[in-house]
Amino acid sequence: MGVELKLTDREIPVSPVFVDFLVHIVEQIPFEDAVWGDQLSETMLDDQKRIIAQAPDNARRCLASQVGQSAIARSYQLLMALMTGNVEAIKDIQLRFHFINIIGIPRNGGSYLTKEIYRALGYDPSRVPNVIAHDGFPDAGPFRFERGTNSWITSLNTMAEYLTMVEIYFGRNKPHSGKIPVPKKLLKGSYAGGFFQRILGDAVENIFTVRHPVTSCISTYEKSGGMPGDGRFTVRGNIEEWVRRDLAYIGIDAEALRNMEYFDAYLRYWELYHYYVATTGLSANRDIKVVAYGGERMTELAKSFYYRFGNYNPAPEPFETFDKRDRHPEWFARANPVVKRVSEVWHDVGLHFPLEEVMEAW
Repeated sequence: MGVELKLTDREIPVSPVFVDFLVHIVEQIPFEDAVWGDQLSETMLDDQKRIIAQAPDNARRCLASQVGQSAIARSYQLLMALMTGNVEAIKDIQLRFHFINIIGIPRNGGSYLTKEIYRALGYDPSRVPNVIAHDGFPDAGPFRFERGTNSWITSLNTMAEYLTMVEIYFGRNKPHSGKIPVPKKLLKGSYAGGFFQRILGDAVENIFTVRHPVTSCISTYEKSGGMPGDGRFTVRGNIEEWVRRDLAYIGIDAEALRNMEYFDAYLRYWELYHYYVATTGLSANRDIKVVAYGGERMTELAKSFYYRFGNYNPAPEPFETFDKRDRHPEWFARANPVVKRVSEVWHDVGLHFPLEEVMEAW
């Protein structure tokens, strides 16, 4: 007996971010003024509303072009390959591209490293679109199943679209050591490590950035508008929304979260995120570099990419650090046992956690 399953773009529509990217391609609109690489800005950026509002018109404009039609068809072809385990369709991408993923919790220096790798490759980071370089796409996170949403399907669909964009954006670029480098700040890689590992290929290169939770927390609330006046956790931007989502996933309801101290909520999120790094499959790939937050460490790693890609006079931008260790001294006493637990878990799966450097608390 044969069974035919039919899914249309009603059930799995193209992503607004994907058609926003494609409309630049089909109409030859330059990518410019990207600010994802701004290390110091504390401004919360929210371009998502514009992208969603323009999605219907962008989709129409893409479908009016043969290039746009072909790209959308290619993304669905790759989605089918991912859904059915057609490894041959994905293998060509793995053989052609070398993915360099910078993984770490927000405010850990990943944007700086991503920008400098692009600069080492000769790109102007302000002309590299957010969807290509930065967080958020492909999508991954704690599993959700609700009306109109199955997050596993979302991860597959956005991965198929991302791979299509990689072929378009990087396809004609110069190979290095036989493959075209594709740098990506992949914060969400920790939530589905095995997925990203298998799809992007065994040769994928992962860089983990790690920072002490106290200074990470300070940087997070600074970016989100300052420490709440009552000291309780609240959601004002993307990072705080990820904290809320991850804590809800382990059973902390909305009322309990509202009553939590800001740092206690953040510390739980920090701990969970680093457990995901160790337990979801990323550690299966031993081509892993771990770098602790710090000016000299970050700039030296950035320089290594300049040398690697043929620039023997490296001039990365300085990595700015600010000493925040005299703030919230009571937080350190609560954080240090958590940092040590994470270090032990990483050690158990064969990952090096730079405990001494993290404890410098930059």
